[in-house]
Amino acid sequence: MARAAVLRATGFAAAAAVLALAFLAYLRPGFMVDLTNMVLAWCG
Repeated sequence: MARAAVLRATGFAAAAAVLALAFLAYLRPGFMVDLTNMVLAWCG
């Protein structure tokens, strides 16, 4: 039962993070480009 609550909380946190990033991308597209470049550099 506790595991389901943790998974649900993690899902809500991930959705909130995605929405926050989408809002930032809407306000400042250059920030999203920089963030994408950082993620790509970190991954590969």
